[in-house]
Amino acid sequence: MTAAAFPFTDNLVAGVFILAVTTTVAGALIAALSTRIIRGVAGLMVCCLGLAGLYYFLRSPFLALMEILIYVGAVCVTIIFGVMLSEPDEPAKTEKPVHAILWGGASLLVSLMIFWGVSRLSLHGAWTAPAARVTDGSIKAIGVSLLTSYSMAFELISLVLLVAILGALVIARMGRTKA
Repeated sequence: MTAAAFPFTDNLVAGVFILAVTTTVAGALIAALSTRIIRGVAGLMVCCLGLAGLYYFLRSPFLALMEILIYVGAVCVTIIFGVMLSEPDEPAKTEKPVHAILWGGASLLVSLMIFWGVSRLSLHGAWTAPAARVTDGSIKAIGVSLLTSYSMAFELISLVLLVAILGALVIARMGRTKA
């Protein structure tokens, strides 16, 4: 059977892509705009799940699984444990000073400039054709490539996990000591 036999497949693929992008953007907005840390971490989890969907859409199921295992399964859970171990004393609510609003506006302007630059680069840049795959995608080939040509990325993932664990310990320790 060919793709012409199933005319709805193009719409289905576009729908899955839009769902993954919408999930990623919605999770990022929840993470960035929430005032409570647990909601922010939940937004980060949703954003990472959307990114995993995009990786899977790009035919990289191993990277999608690693996104879920490392960021959702390790980083977000470590942050939640750090929050749960800290003491629940709430600071007094204060009104936002004028300089905080100015910094927010400046950061929004810088974010828009970066978004414009990246989108312009992606639309008008000269992209080279991707190289042909030389591996069969087996677990052995992925393991060999992780420990040879992609060893730097493998080590950076371990550093991200280490920083997440240390951050959770710092959050937990700061809540327990009173100066």
